This record gives sequence, C-alpha cells and structure tokens, in this order.
Amino acid sequence: MSGFDIFAIVLVLLVIVTLIAGVKTVPQGYDWTIERFGKYTQTLSPGLNLIVPYFDRVGRKINMMEQVIDIPEQEVITKDNATVTVDGVAFYQVFDAAKASYEVANLNQAITVLTMTNIRSVMGSMDLDQVLSHRDEINERLLRVVDAAVSPWGVKVNRIEIKDIVPPADLVEAMGRQMKAERVKRADILAAEGQRQSEILRAEGAKQGQILQAEGRKEAAFRDAEARERSAEAEAKATQMVSEAIAKGDVAALNYFIADKYIKAFGQFADAPNQKIIMLPMEATSMLGSLAGIGEIAKATFGESAASASAAARRTGSVPPTGNTPPAVPPRQG
Repeated sequence: MSGFDIFAIVLVLLVIVTLIAGVKTVPQGYDWTIERFGKYTQTLSPGLNLIVPYFDRVGRKINMMEQVIDIPEQEVITKDNATVTVDGVAFYQVFDAAKASYEVANLNQAITVLTMTNIRSVMGSMDLDQVLSHRDEINERLLRVVDAAVSPWGVKVNRIEIKDIVPPADLVEAMGRQMKAERVKRADILAAEGQRQSEILRAEGAKQGQILQAEGRKEAAFRDAEARERSAEAEAKATQMVSEAIAKGDVAALNYFIADKYIKAFGQFADAPNQKIIMLPMEATSMLGSLAGIGEIAKATFGESAASASAAARRTGSVPPTGNTPPAVPPRQG
C-alpha cells in the first residue's frame, strides 16, 4: 500500500471516531451534563444529542425518575425520656440535573443524613404517646423540613414515611398493663352505669305503679262516694215520700216502710257467719202483723188478686206461736 492509501484509511477512521464522539443518545428517564474542559456547559435531555468532539465530554448521568432511600434504624429519645428505635423511607425526585450534580457531593447520603437528623429533632420534641399515635403528623413535619433543605440541590422530596417505631420491651409490657387496667376500668364504669340505669328504671316503674294504684284508689273512692250519695238521695226521697204519705193520712205506707227496714235488719242476723242458731225475738209477731199493712198496699195497688196472694204468703210464712207470743193479727178484708 502506498502512503496515500494509508493516509486515507486513517482519515476515514478519524472521521468515524469523531462522529461517534459527537453524537450522544440519552435514555429516557435520565439527564446528562456536558463539561467543556471540566466546566459545566449544558444538559442533554433524553434522545439524540450532538456535542463538540474532543472538547466536550459527559460529566454526570443523573436519574430523573422518583427514587426511594431507606432510612436506617436509629434510637431517638422522646421528650419524656423514653428511648425508641425508628426507621423509615424517603421518596425524592431530581428536577435539576446540574444542581444535583454540582451543588452536593453525594446526594443519597446527604438526604439520608438530613432525614435522620430531622427525625431526632421532630420526635425528640414529642412525648412517647404522641410519637406512637401521631405518626401522620411526624411524617408531615419531616417532609416540610427536609424538602425545604434539599430544594437548593435541585431535588424534590415527595414523601417521608416512618416505617416502624419500637419502644423498649419493658416499656411495651408496662403499656400493656396500663391498657389492661384502662379497659378493666371502662368495663367497671359501664357495669356501674348499667346498674345505675337499671335501678333508675326499677324506681321509675315502682313510682309509676304507685301512682297508678293511687289513681285507682282515688277513682274507687270517688265511685264509692258517688254510690253512697246516690243511695242517700234515694233514701231521702223514699223517706220524703213516706212522710208525704203519712201527712195525707196513709198509715199503710208507714207500715210498709217500717216492715221493709225490719226485714232487712233481720236478714243481716241470718247472714252473719258466726250464727248457728237464730233466736226469734218477741217482736217477730209485730213484724208478721205488719204484713197486713203490706197486703193493704198491694190490694190498693194491684187489686184483689194481689191481696189474696199476699195473705196466702202470710199464712204459709207465719211462725208457730210460743208460750208468751200473742196470736197473729188476722188480715182485714177490704
């Protein structure tokens, strides 16, 4: 081969190498920084890009997708001097490749250390009960502080989550006893409250029953009084009628009234439960004699047939005379 041929081959190879060095293909999800003589000049976005060969070179290849960092375990002392073990995760995304490349030396380590420091600061200002029950509040405070701190690095922290909070074993046992005592206390309170409500309901029921009984007695007394009043009115009216009959000279009505009272009083003697033998008084003949007056009234009212029936009843119902008993008065014929 001649010298010209060798020169041509070298020139072609140089052109190929130059083209390869000047054409850069950036994958999706990444940004590349370009440095010229060691100084940052531009950022290559995903796709086909051209640079100046031999003068420009790729500085950093930055992942622009959201990334996750594990926050290692660390011990944190709370405000009430309780020691707990805490770990978590942080999610961040680079939005400025140049700042993420040249404003911080090690981005992942910087975010990790910054998050751990703020975990101690945030949880150290809270009591143990708040640390265990306000995890969302802790996450929110950590996110606000850490995101503000990493903003100059061209990074956006999207989320910080506390994965686990582990108190000491003796503290967990004490918390279990406290929870059990609290539940027993609430059960006792509920039982006492139920007993109280039961007593109140029983008392209310007894009170209502007494009120109803009193109302029943009141109503019964009112009815009895009304019945006695009606009976007294009837008695007064009967007495008035008898008085008017006597005033008119009708003695038979008086005899009937007295005989009716006498018979009722005599019937009460017979109804007495402690009477086995009834001794008729001597005045019984007077009662029998008063039947004549009843016969006269019946005759005057219903006619002769009613008077005959009354006389027959008087003869069949008469009492045998005793030694001192006068004979019965025979009925008068009208």
